Amino acid sequence: MRKAEMLKLFFLLFIISVILYPLLSCRGGAPSVKGMLDSIDAENIRAHLRFLSHDLLEGRGTGQRGGQLAAHYIAEQFALVGLKPALEGGSYLQPVPLVGVTTDPASSFSIRRGRRRIPMKYLDDYVLWTEAQQEKVSTRAELVFVGYGIIAPEYQWDDYKGVDVKDKILVMVVNDPPSEDPNLFGGKALTYYGRWTYKYEIAAKVGAKGAILIHTDESAGYRWNVVRNSWGREQTFVGLDETSPPALALASWVTEATGRELLKLAGQDFDQLRDAAAKRDFRPLPLGLTAEAEITSKVRDIITANVIGIIEGTDRKDELVVYTSHWDHMGIAEPVNGDPIYNGAVDNASGAAALIEVARALANSPLKPKRTVMFISPTCEEGGLRGAQYYAEHPLYPPGKTAANINMDSVSVLGRTVDFCFLGADRGTLWPTAEKVAQEMEITMVPDPAPGQGFYYRSDHFPFAKVGVPAVSMRQGNIYEGRSLEWGVEQSEDYRKNRYHQPSDEYDPSWDLTGAAQMARVSLLFGWYIANMDEMPTWNPGDEFAQIREESLK
Repeated sequence: MRKAEMLKLFFLLFIISVILYPLLSCRGGAPSVKGMLDSIDAENIRAHLRFLSHDLLEGRGTGQRGGQLAAHYIAEQFALVGLKPALEGGSYLQPVPLVGVTTDPASSFSIRRGRRRIPMKYLDDYVLWTEAQQEKVSTRAELVFVGYGIIAPEYQWDDYKGVDVKDKILVMVVNDPPSEDPNLFGGKALTYYGRWTYKYEIAAKVGAKGAILIHTDESAGYRWNVVRNSWGREQTFVGLDETSPPALALASWVTEATGRELLKLAGQDFDQLRDAAAKRDFRPLPLGLTAEAEITSKVRDIITANVIGIIEGTDRKDELVVYTSHWDHMGIAEPVNGDPIYNGAVDNASGAAALIEVARALANSPLKPKRTVMFISPTCEEGGLRGAQYYAEHPLYPPGKTAANINMDSVSVLGRTVDFCFLGADRGTLWPTAEKVAQEMEITMVPDPAPGQGFYYRSDHFPFAKVGVPAVSMRQGNIYEGRSLEWGVEQSEDYRKNRYHQPSDEYDPSWDLTGAAQMARVSLLFGWYIANMDEMPTWNPGDEFAQIREESLK
């Protein structure tokens, strides 16, 4: 071959390589959504999960050293994968000021009728704290049974009937009144009225000094050990000021056995009273009992942080899609079998790890979303959704400019599932998009597998919904590939009973994290479609969050 021809051939090959190399490097062709989804790697998720749930991080407790390490680790990962810092000064950390309150086990609490009293042992029979954020609180008040403690005008339901319960201590049943009617408290699905948070809020609102919730496994959706582990440790609150809602001097849970003894001392039967409380004509019942408490608490200021990074949108960058998955767990607390570290591997190192991988896949894709995409790993979910609540009340983008929130909390570590629940999507205009994602990802959409446990009100998407943002919690079902439904339900129950909110929620190297990668892909595709749709999502007419959304969009 002559020299001139060789030079021409070399030049031609050089030109071809310059033109084709960028295309060939994009996983077999032009940039595509499929390529972005395929880049999700289960082993990347494993690396983050293993580190975040390691003993080194001491359970990632809010206000504890391990929690600070977790937040800074996620911030560094956000920087490494290419997210821009969302806060002024180039920071990924949104400070969240809280107050920590820890009840001294030596605090006294008694319930009596004359000289007769119920024998009670702290943690074994009851948990107790104060919302007053004071080191010393003394209270003495009469007990009044108020059934489910609900005021719900939309259901023509009022357990108080105008009775003055100011300065009383209220005794309540957890959950909603049972109903087969889907138009009454959601039928078998738990509404916010059934959540423990609502019970304490309404008690304070009607002027009560305190509230005692009677626990049952069925009504709460978890066993007493979860109550003991969750409320027998430091509680976290937003600091009180002149704008704060009323706070209870005394807040408590008691076991079912203690609740039965309490009502028996009042000459009442628990089952009969609970049945009576399930009817609209129920009226508050003074019990003729007195509760006394001397609560000593350790009170401290806590500065913790939400971790926030963004991928800036193109032509609609002033609008937002938000992914959330909390980084915190329960930290160092009461030892179980000698182990004081509540690692929270599934809850929620798994979700935080998946969040980082979704962020990496989107940030490294040549494709760019029309709307800005924000990734938030909130603090203090376990302490009452405080981090997400703080962001919702101090947003970086207004709720009316926020298209949707997609939340991941405890993703699959047992492999891929064929069924998925887009919890909350059916409540608004995001439903067709969820259906499209399910079809393309070849998964079956299923309703909430445990509607009675009220998961819609138990994770970080809920504070977004409260300010009107359409919010969806992504949940994998119980049918695992190659397994029966019964096997999946058995695994779910085993986790709930033996690891949920216990030190035994630890990383297992044998876990099949293809399910975690599946969750990341499904969530990424869902958010991608929302980020690029023309319209702003809304709630269905009549939904509890529809009005506030309508107002925010004006």
